[in-house]
Amino acid sequence: MSSVILLPPWSNAARTSSVQGGCCYRSSVLCAVFLAVRSCGTHRDISAMRLKCMKQRRHNLARLFVRRRLESRRQYKDDMGQASSLTPNTGDGLNPSTDPSDNNVETVTFRRLDRASHKDAQDTHIVVEPLPEVQDECSRNGKQVKHPKSIGTYFRDGRRKIDYVLVHEEVSLAPSRSRNHNTTIQSSLPLPFRPEEKSLQGGMRPTPLTSTIHQNTPKQNRKIDTRKTFIDKLKSQGIEIEEEFAEGKRTNVRFIKLHAPFPLLAHWAEELGFRARILCQAKAEEDNWSARLFKSLRLPNCFAQEIPGDPPKVCCTYPFRRSKIATLLGNLDSESYFTSTERSRIVNEILARTTYGDRRKGEVGIERLLKEGVYTASYPLHEGCFHRKVNGNEDQEKLNPRQILHGYWARWSKWSKYQPLDNVREYFGEKIAFYFAWLGFYTGWLIPPSIVGVLIFVYGLLTVDEDPASSQVCRSIGQYPMCPLCEESQGCHQWDLSDVCTYSKLSYLFDHPGTVAFAIFVSFWAVTFLEYWKRYSARLAHRWDVVDVEREEIRPRPEFALKAPSIATNPVTGIAEPAFPHSVRRKRIMAGVCFVFLMVCMVIIFIVAIIVYRIVVSIPLFQHETLKSQAQVIANLSGAVVNLVLIMALGRFYEKLAYKLTTWEMHRTQIEFEDNLTFKVFAFQFVNLYASPFYIAFFKGRFVGYPGNYLHIFGLRNEECSAGGCLVELSQQLFIIMVGKQVINNAQEILWPKVQAWWQNRKVEFTQDKGKSKRWEADYQLVENAGLFQEYLEMVMQFGFITIFVAAFPLAPLFALLNNIVEIRLDAQKFVCNTRRTVGHQAKNIGIWLRILEFLVHLAVISNAFLISFTSEFLPKILYQYEHSWSMDGYVNFTLAISPKGSMIEPCYYRSFRDEDGNLTAFYWKLLVVRLAFVVIFEHFVFGVCRLIDAVVPDVPKTLAIKMKRDRYLAKQILQDPEHHIRISECT
Repeated sequence: MSSVILLPPWSNAARTSSVQGGCCYRSSVLCAVFLAVRSCGTHRDISAMRLKCMKQRRHNLARLFVRRRLESRRQYKDDMGQASSLTPNTGDGLNPSTDPSDNNVETVTFRRLDRASHKDAQDTHIVVEPLPEVQDECSRNGKQVKHPKSIGTYFRDGRRKIDYVLVHEEVSLAPSRSRNHNTTIQSSLPLPFRPEEKSLQGGMRPTPLTSTIHQNTPKQNRKIDTRKTFIDKLKSQGIEIEEEFAEGKRTNVRFIKLHAPFPLLAHWAEELGFRARILCQAKAEEDNWSARLFKSLRLPNCFAQEIPGDPPKVCCTYPFRRSKIATLLGNLDSESYFTSTERSRIVNEILARTTYGDRRKGEVGIERLLKEGVYTASYPLHEGCFHRKVNGNEDQEKLNPRQILHGYWARWSKWSKYQPLDNVREYFGEKIAFYFAWLGFYTGWLIPPSIVGVLIFVYGLLTVDEDPASSQVCRSIGQYPMCPLCEESQGCHQWDLSDVCTYSKLSYLFDHPGTVAFAIFVSFWAVTFLEYWKRYSARLAHRWDVVDVEREEIRPRPEFALKAPSIATNPVTGIAEPAFPHSVRRKRIMAGVCFVFLMVCMVIIFIVAIIVYRIVVSIPLFQHETLKSQAQVIANLSGAVVNLVLIMALGRFYEKLAYKLTTWEMHRTQIEFEDNLTFKVFAFQFVNLYASPFYIAFFKGRFVGYPGNYLHIFGLRNEECSAGGCLVELSQQLFIIMVGKQVINNAQEILWPKVQAWWQNRKVEFTQDKGKSKRWEADYQLVENAGLFQEYLEMVMQFGFITIFVAAFPLAPLFALLNNIVEIRLDAQKFVCNTRRTVGHQAKNIGIWLRILEFLVHLAVISNAFLISFTSEFLPKILYQYEHSWSMDGYVNFTLAISPKGSMIEPCYYRSFRDEDGNLTAFYWKLLVVRLAFVVIFEHFVFGVCRLIDAVVPDVPKTLAIKMKRDRYLAKQILQDPEHHIRISECT
């Protein structure tokens, strides 16, 4: 039999009751038990006395615990002082001394010491009535509550918005009896069930059923003290705090919710150089070439869509000043002036600058606390649930920003619509918005080269039967016995040239005059694409008001502060902070460069290994009667697959090594760290991805020798180009590497987040129903966002494939276009649905990746010039026609040479411009001069036109430059004379 006492926190019994015998509530539990027993000593019946004493003792213990709890909370409120005064009046009608956090469900168990003598001794429970539970808008039945706090992104008063959440886990040492235990604690109040804290009264603190009493290790105690110090520093700066407790099946999780009041936001907005919005109007229609085309033709734009909710606005802005706060606010509510993205950015900056120890040792910021395991996560909250069925216009108007992005951006059915970039920017910040703006701009610009590439390929299909060279090969049955492709001593035999009739026609599809024109077209396209992206980027930077944002950062990285061996004064701030000797850093950077070179050499070793693999595999295939005609194709395709596997494995391996190496180099700021990491990874991935295509395009088949004087590698004869030529083999290699890598990456982006989400849910699985999860709990179960590095790297390497080797693979832009259409939706779903919300960092462009793209464009011009000159048959055919009255008769015979006498068992032919003694002919030297001249002329012509385009197309349009000056002027006028009415239309 158990005794249960129901005590509301505001009841008089909980405040005024006293213990018999004059013992006060601050006395120990043993004192209360002793007095209770003494009060029962006059009874004659011993058994009745014992039973009455037991009940009285349970009753007194219950009242004692409740009194202690209420006193400790009132004492904490008195300590809060000014912070409590910032809390708006909720108007809920409760007693002013009543804290909503008192409405919790807590269970304390006291067992009788002597169970043998008291058969009715069971658990005694204290139950404090809770307030109705506020759920997130996302539930099992899909219903949505209209109250603002139903979104789950507000404090319990429904007024203060949750700007950030800190999380730390506690190991549950015993299985839970109650599967619906979820306790809410106001502010940073000492929790009565927290085993890591001592009682404020110095007495015994009860322990919940969900854990057993245990002794903390010194490391755990240090983390507890660090958390307390950090929270105290945040409160001293004006951050308001609520604390939540959630019970998990494996771990218990504590959520610390942070809110920044408007005065604090205004102070940091001025400190961080925010720009205040003064005059705003709805954004104009989409400004891109397709929208202008539809408008000029007076046709409905099939790519446009109407986004519900308040339309994004374009504003005149001015540097935020607290002295102008009345003018800046106008009729706006102070709590809604800053967007959720701006609020989280400010709070993140406060968290990054708050100290919890010695600043000189780098004990600053939330990032280092995460690295040290003091906290397990920190993140801003998503704006509610993302999934909802839309039924009519009425429901559409109630969609939250996350649901708008999911319904009008991340869904597969929206693949053909314009991206709502302004909504993306408002929700995720400019840095992520610029990535999706560049990806969408790049995808749109892929349409022209994709169409032209398909037309070039179709032209080859239609004219393949008219090609004189392939026709001569197909008609040369028995005329040209070709030399064996491996040593005769290994069992290889001669083969007839007509056996490669199919491959000769296949090579024409990728090597005809149209492909040369396509290579020139793509070179101009790449340069024009970058120039117009700069203009579009400038318009976005002005529209999003980040033109004046500079990439400067003076705060040291957490890892740097943790490992820095010395303290020095920062010449910019004048503050003593962790430092690292410049001489040692330079030595480490040089060591890093040597390491990159070592990894590049490793890639070359693997390329040589693949070459040997192809040679070894082809030898038994040449000896096989059935497969000898397909020997080179099988060897090349299998070698390409092996190369793809090595590329993926080496890429993942090197990225981890590059991260550790860049960390070891001790770069001070995060910007320096990211730039150096980007350079290392790009340099390696460039060699890793492009080494094999470069070898096939420019080196394979050029160091073979001739019959009787063949060159060898590891005792094996060096490999020659396949029967259709090196350009066909290059096309096969590009198709397998480029398309195969895209398929693998997309499969990873679809499956890997699901695996990560499953593991995260399994690790932090809460005991309550998923439909009752709070917003902070649901977001904690999402995967941490990994950033944009991998996304940029994937797209930049793809850009290299479609520009550097486009002469050999005209269909590359088409495959890139199809991949990017999928990529945009996958990345959108990842950011909206599968990962935690990131801090909305500012940016005015795509950063260092623009310089990498410019490098690839210049390399593409040179690469295509050499491909046309030395790999394609375009120039040999032109020179032969020039010397033979523009006729192609006898061209195949002209390109073949006969083996020197005595070099082979029987005379045979091989591809080369040599005489019967193996010497190079005069035509070879003429062709070499023509090839070099073409490279020089092509390169100078394309680069000259590029410079002309750069001069004619300025990075910032003239109209935009005037508009920027006009906006600055209007902003100054408005701030100087707020009563002066200026038409809003003039602002934009």
